[in-house]
Amino acid sequence: MNFKKVIAFAAVAALSTGLIAGCGGSKEAPKQAQPQGIEGKVSASGSTALLPFLKAAQEDFQKQNAKVTVNISGGGSFTGQNQVASGAVDIGNSDVALQASLNDKGLVEHKLVGIPFVFIANPSVTVDSLTEQQYIDILTGKITNWKDVGGKDEKITILSRAKSSGSRATIEQVVLKGKSITDNVVIQDSNGALRTAVASTPGAIGYVDAAYVDKTVKGLKYNGVEYSVANATTGKYPVYTFGRMFTKGQPTGAVKAFIDYATSKEFQEAYAEKNGFIPVTKMK
Repeated sequence: MNFKKVIAFAAVAALSTGLIAGCGGSKEAPKQAQPQGIEGKVSASGSTALLPFLKAAQEDFQKQNAKVTVNISGGGSFTGQNQVASGAVDIGNSDVALQASLNDKGLVEHKLVGIPFVFIANPSVTVDSLTEQQYIDILTGKITNWKDVGGKDEKITILSRAKSSGSRATIEQVVLKGKSITDNVVIQDSNGALRTAVASTPGAIGYVDAAYVDKTVKGLKYNGVEYSVANATTGKYPVYTFGRMFTKGQPTGAVKAFIDYATSKEFQEAYAEKNGFIPVTKMK
């Protein structure tokens, strides 16, 4: 009897050991089966307007990919294009289209986000909206007084970015249809500085990224249409460009993974609008 009990006990013990080993094996299997994570370094330079958006992408992406280091710097849109073309960086960030001089460098464009611009005026200006032709006539120096566009008798002072600015290039391309802004302007080196100057200069007009419009200035309509994400995505409001990421050839590895993350619906809808941009996933 005792012998039978010993045998039974041994059998139960063996079965239990097998079950425990089996359970332990099933817990370890997923760890062994997990693929290696993305790793490497990503370098990018270019547009300062895109920095806040891309810094957020950098932070989130690195949290999810601990073996990847992403370095992003400014320098301007044309600097970003030139540096990626020369191989100095993996990604060139730009808020203007590719320079013609780089067309043969094998650069690939990845649309990142919509960048809307708004014309602003000093609160003393009584005009609320201008037509496209009126904007052209003012910015090229043909019209110099607000009374000629339905306002009061007040000199128009134009505030503009420098000729090297991507924002200026966009306005000249989208609004002026290739014409140049008059040289009779007051140059400012940033959106913030331009807004401050317009706010403090009676009769002033200028242009800024939509995110910089606040109560210190008057946002002007374009052909009677006020800027909004909805108006831009439906084509009613045309004063915008795309933020772009250029790579030399098709991206691979960590570079591709970062671009895919920054342009993903999840990231775009969480960060684009709150940074003053338009999600590229919403652009037609």
